Amino acid sequence: MVCESRMYHSHVNEVSTLQNLYIQVSHIGPVTVMDSAPSKQYSDDVSLVMVLLDTNPFFWGGENTTTKVSFSNFLIHVISFLNSVLLLNQLNQVVVIATGYNSCDYIFDSSTSESLNVSSGNGKMPALCSKMLQKLEEFVIRDEQLSKENSPSGIVSSLLSGSLSLALCYIQKVLRSGRLHPNPRILCLQGSPDGPEQYVAVMNAIFSAQRSMVPIDSCIVGVQHSAFLQQASYITGGVYLKPPQLDGLFQYLSTVFATDLHSRSFLQLPKPVGVDFRASCFCHKSTIDMGYICSVCLSIFCKQHKKCSTCGSVFGQANPEVKLPTDRKRKAIDLNAAYN
Repeated sequence: MVCESRMYHSHVNEVSTLQNLYIQVSHIGPVTVMDSAPSKQYSDDVSLVMVLLDTNPFFWGGENTTTKVSFSNFLIHVISFLNSVLLLNQLNQVVVIATGYNSCDYIFDSSTSESLNVSSGNGKMPALCSKMLQKLEEFVIRDEQLSKENSPSGIVSSLLSGSLSLALCYIQKVLRSGRLHPNPRILCLQGSPDGPEQYVAVMNAIFSAQRSMVPIDSCIVGVQHSAFLQQASYITGGVYLKPPQLDGLFQYLSTVFATDLHSRSFLQLPKPVGVDFRASCFCHKSTIDMGYICSVCLSIFCKQHKKCSTCGSVFGQANPEVKLPTDRKRKAIDLNAAYN
């Protein structure tokens, strides 16, 4: 617990000291977010970007992490990207959701009245940075308290299923608020490994996004590829990218993920080399190549069971004593049936 506490405190300190670091790279300047048009006459280049920010301290502050960029530098790239999205169109909207180890929450919404201020109280930083960093620090502290109650075991993955659900709920609220609306999409900035125990929830969110025609873009900042996000981007028609050089993360974000959905048809966006379609079993939550499927609820198991643990259906056992008729006998039976 002492090691975990130090790791969390270092994670909080990076967020707290980022305000001084951002002043050195604030060449973009403050962004003035204008009110939305009352008539909501949005065109095809107006976007609603839901950014899922991976804040898992076990990934960013762990001793075994092999990422080449720190969490503070990662936030600098992300904030610059958010500024560029808002600069492309005055009607663009950005919502940031923090994805922690135990929880997830909204930390920034450009459409709220709090985000319309040009600068913060000290006059040195735009409101987009100060408000988001303040809520991000509060979120990390809350997530730390939850982690002390539930000590991690196994794969320390982020709560991706929860953040996807929050993003889809927000998008549905926007889609039902008026006749015209911006084009929504989800951008996952993920570094933590996949959690096999979240397979069902993540797949349900992916199919919900597909039904709502909401593409899920994925930018992997970790070492391993994400099978969940590969399937999410493939099924929903999004873009999957794992930047080879994280030092130029802002260039990848601005050139690949800042473009609206209408402009993507005119661009040559990166395509994934392959998609990992392997599923996770419901019994041990592990990724498998071959398994057994329940014919009633389509639950997947790595071993044969007598009863489905999900729906309770009893599986029929094959009787080895009963012999199937050979081809010659089967043809004879078919001929007799035809003459009769």
